[in-house]
Amino acid sequence: MKKNAFLSILVLLVFIGLSSAALANGHGQKRPTKKGILLVAFGTSVPKAQIAFQHIEERVKAVYPGIPVRWAYTSSMIRKKLARQGQYLDSPEMALAKMMDEGFTHVAVQSLHTIGGHEFHDLRRNAHAFANMAGGFERIQVGNPLLATQKDLLRVTDAIIKHIPQTRKREDAVVLMGHGSTHPSNAFYTAMMYHFQQKDPNIFVGTVEGAPGIEDIKNILIQKKTKKAYLMPLMSVAGDHAKNDMAGDEEDSWKSILNKAGIECIPVLKGTAEYSEIVDIWVDHLGIILSRINK
Repeated sequence: MKKNAFLSILVLLVFIGLSSAALANGHGQKRPTKKGILLVAFGTSVPKAQIAFQHIEERVKAVYPGIPVRWAYTSSMIRKKLARQGQYLDSPEMALAKMMDEGFTHVAVQSLHTIGGHEFHDLRRNAHAFANMAGGFERIQVGNPLLATQKDLLRVTDAIIKHIPQTRKREDAVVLMGHGSTHPSNAFYTAMMYHFQQKDPNIFVGTVEGAPGIEDIKNILIQKKTKKAYLMPLMSVAGDHAKNDMAGDEEDSWKSILNKAGIECIPVLKGTAEYSEIVDIWVDHLGIILSRINK
């Protein structure tokens, strides 16, 4: 979002906060506690991929049945694409503005990103701004993305290995596609590959927009004389990146690049949010911030 556009929205939110304060607080009266959960993902415009988000919502509602759940997408490109199709998703800022106007006082914002990159840090900074507004939230916390601690890395490693197709042989490679980022948190992908390699030397992690890239992975596979590779997303959903950049037929897709190098590829179009063990990590992160806002 451009700076001027964001400032305009921020001004609007302040006015919403002031009006909410006048209606809810009266003459300084304390508002009744109203808790809410905001799930924030990068987003997807692929209908089949949205099954993964439904899986997360069902799990969250099962664990916290009495707390309303809202959604937001951080990707403006995906929000605009969905809007052209008649589906309307809020940005995190707009979703929080609506929750504030609805009278929510305690909000747990759970990031569904894989790493704490630029979008996660923007989310955390903007979310906390709502607590400083007149009529804003009394408590608001933002939960960590999937990969935030050493324990997360170990849990994700075990979960992914468990869900590798059983048809895969030990000598076959497994290449996981992460989104990647210019943010220092991109190092989590390298850390993930380290943990995978400790348990299986033929599992690799690459990224679309960071390091290591597919050329780095390809060179390693050629050196190992690998003949077959299973391609799997290390992303919450098997969206456009998985369908096109990973498994597409274009010359620059990972499948095409590895095929050209003599490596047969078997794409697995399933996002990590479709695995219960992975969803449990996000839910655990949510539980941590819910306990904080309850204090």
